[in-house]
Amino acid sequence: METTENEFQRKLEVCYSPDLFPVYYTKKECVVVVIDVFRATSAICTAFQEGINQIIPVATIDEARAYQAKGYFAAAERHGEIVEGFDIGNSPFSYMNPELKGKDVVLSTTNGTQAIEKAKSAEQIIIGSFLNLTAVCKHLERENKDVILLCAGWKGRYNLEDSLFAGAVVNYFEGSKVFTGITDSSLAAKQMYQSAKGNLNDFLKNSSHRRRLQRLNLEKDIEYCLQIDTTDLVPIFDGVGLKI
Repeated sequence: METTENEFQRKLEVCYSPDLFPVYYTKKECVVVVIDVFRATSAICTAFQEGINQIIPVATIDEARAYQAKGYFAAAERHGEIVEGFDIGNSPFSYMNPELKGKDVVLSTTNGTQAIEKAKSAEQIIIGSFLNLTAVCKHLERENKDVILLCAGWKGRYNLEDSLFAGAVVNYFEGSKVFTGITDSSLAAKQMYQSAKGNLNDFLKNSSHRRRLQRLNLEKDIEYCLQIDTTDLVPIFDGVGLKI
């Protein structure tokens, strides 16, 4: 892998909660990878794989309803469940609907769209999930910028699944010279991923969000979201919506 002199200064950091983002976000010229494995970023990647034109992420239900009133197809989830008045939430399977192909969809979720909102001033925001892991890593290779792996967590709290994905990204770059600024947060995530990579599903069996989704009979969603490299698409935020 060839590198330039400037690339030796690039940092790769893991921010484990959107509430910590201001600590890590020290300059606009960076790439922020928003991660919400269970389930927003997995659903977003699936949506584009299925042919959706654009996803407009919004932080609040009121914003989603305002778009809905204008005729947009609107999706909203809170606490793992579809919000009353919306057709779908953030299950990846909801986006496997031929009627959504080519459409713009507005989306508001408990954690994922909140993380996007926090990062909006960054030069570039992309969407990461296990479904597009290698595509995300290759995208980061091409960008001559610092990277913040932003875990959406759960209502500001740490979670395992987002941290595992962050660790998978750090692990991808092990031994390369693309990033030399590998911080403690990145090292911790990498070590955890290396312990779990043989069986992510089993590693996460006692995680809080896994149990939360199991109570909602969403085991099928969990298994789907832990698949690796089912798509090579990387959704990018353009200031209003996510596109590919």
